[in-house]
Amino acid sequence: MIARLLRGVVWVIVPAVLMACVGGPGQPPPPRLKIGLLPILDTLPFYVAEKQGYYGAEGVAVELVSVKGAQERDALMQAGEIDGMLADLVAAGLLNREQVQVKVVAVAMRAGPDTAMFRILSAPASPLRAAGDLAGVPIGISQNTIIEYVTRRLLAAEGLSPDQVQPLEVSAIPVRFEQLMAGQIQAATLPEPLASGAIAAGAHLIVDDTRHPEYSQTVLVFSKVAAEQKPDAISRFLRAWSRAVADINSRPGDFADLLIEHGRVPESIRETFPMPKFPDAAPPTEQEWQDVVDWMVTAGLLDHDQRYMDTILTGLAR
Repeated sequence: MIARLLRGVVWVIVPAVLMACVGGPGQPPPPRLKIGLLPILDTLPFYVAEKQGYYGAEGVAVELVSVKGAQERDALMQAGEIDGMLADLVAAGLLNREQVQVKVVAVAMRAGPDTAMFRILSAPASPLRAAGDLAGVPIGISQNTIIEYVTRRLLAAEGLSPDQVQPLEVSAIPVRFEQLMAGQIQAATLPEPLASGAIAAGAHLIVDDTRHPEYSQTVLVFSKVAAEQKPDAISRFLRAWSRAVADINSRPGDFADLLIEHGRVPESIRETFPMPKFPDAAPPTEQEWQDVVDWMVTAGLLDHDQRYMDTILTGLAR
């Protein structure tokens, strides 16, 4: 008799527990976020959090939307088709040029002594070996982007004056890579991991942001609407992100396949390319933001200063 009663209790309790876990009748669905992602290595924590089930564990539903380029990503953001994206401070400044449309909530990845994000390279057959050799030499970049900002800041830190830096517009990164390797341009700035692939194929490192890491970072950006209407969802997402970062930093070998799949690691360096270190979720500093804004004003991309507090949201990453 007691056994039958216990079995009855189990049959009542177990379905109730399962329904509570998946959000049964009367349970509100978890808040949802759509996030636009370029195929770059900085996005790895998004996919690790997805694989490890951290979004669900933190009570947020996250849809990762693949985009082919920054223009498509920014268009989706402006149209309200996505809530967030992985971008950079230059992109955020441009989106907020006329009015505040986006909020930066945390740094996603930053350069460090052991983690390069951008490298200035010379062609395999080029005699150029040092930053001073690049004075007056056209350098393949994408103008008015984070690539130009980092290129100019790195070369200034190495002693070149602004008039000695000669940018050459080669906006498509694969084309820039091919022209560099063919010697059609003597120098170019490339992001990782493509830059390491170029070095493995014979290109020469001039300077990278491991020497001057303060200039290079990508950031987690959400629309102003999402920041105002879904702050709890964004906080839950950031907790899932932080759990993924902790996993990557403590067990990098476990996620090498995801890095290759989503980070566009060239075939030639897949066995040797190191897993990057990811920072704890925290907003960029006011100094980092102001330096980007100052450069954008000087470059004519902005016609006025942008206050740190208007673009950087400091209360969600914790």
